[in-house]
Amino acid sequence: MDPLIIILVIGVAAMWFMSRRARKQQQAAASFRDNLQPGQEVMTGSGLFGTVVGVEGDVVTLESTPGTETRWLKAAIAKVVEPPVEDEDEDIEDPEDSETDEFDVTDRPLTDEGTTIEPFGDEDGKNKN
Repeated sequence: MDPLIIILVIGVAAMWFMSRRARKQQQAAASFRDNLQPGQEVMTGSGLFGTVVGVEGDVVTLESTPGTETRWLKAAIAKVVEPPVEDEDEDIEDPEDSETDEFDVTDRPLTDEGTTIEPFGDEDGKNKN
């Protein structure tokens, strides 16, 4: 058998498998977007996190902060985000119980007394903006 035919058959088979996998991914994304429901937390392709408030055709209304609603195309929704689960066993230290010293910016001067700060840059004054 001719090696050129074998190479062509392998190339066509590889292209067919790649397009099949891409088609499955597109179908999965389309079914995910068709099943969006109010109350789900999602992330858009641009990285905006929000809660689905409503779905009307190809438009999804997201609430990113309380009272702020924006409208997005379904195609812009990248994935459903699971809200983080808070671990109840974590010991969170109370700031009042902390033994670290408070640092106040006004406790010390920014420069030593009697010190002058010299300008830097164009010292001969030729390039004035």
